[in-house]
Amino acid sequence: MPGITDRSTREPLLKTLRLGHGTLECVDLNQTRRFYEEVLGLEVLQPSPVSLMVRKDTNHVYAVVETGKVNKEMNMLNHNGLDVASPEAVDEAYELLQKVKDEYGIKKIQKPRHSHGDHAFYFCDLDGNWWEIVAVEPGGYAKDYEERLDLTGRHDLDEVTGSVTHIHTHAPEFRAKYFKSQSPADNDKR
Repeated sequence: MPGITDRSTREPLLKTLRLGHGTLECVDLNQTRRFYEEVLGLEVLQPSPVSLMVRKDTNHVYAVVETGKVNKEMNMLNHNGLDVASPEAVDEAYELLQKVKDEYGIKKIQKPRHSHGDHAFYFCDLDGNWWEIVAVEPGGYAKDYEERLDLTGRHDLDEVTGSVTHIHTHAPEFRAKYFKSQSPADNDKR
């Protein structure tokens, strides 16, 4: 059963520098590049005849490799998130994608909804990759690192989370309970 975890005290085996990239597959590099540039607004480079590199306002890059084969859809839980400025921008993006889904080969689009403190919707692209368009606070998920919003070792919060496994740090009701439970010393660390 999921629950609050504890930090390891062991030294890491690998001396990695950063989480630098991930890999996505595509069927047709030309169609996928058009989708990434014209729909998602990603910055695209082509470092080889069978691959692209894509990013958006960070140093984290996805390598996109043309395999020429249609794969099964990725599990929606393994989606790629794109932040937008507001809940209204989420709704606007949903309406825009509804209008162009056939032109760009978008397979599925879910309706926007409010979940885990964020307003978002998910859609499946021409290659079977799931994307989330989400309105988060400025700083996005990285803000949790700045605010040290971390359940690690906080077994005192078992009463806040209880047996509910879908608690998410972006939910305002959870954040209020989390910060209320902080000791003055914990607040000084933030």
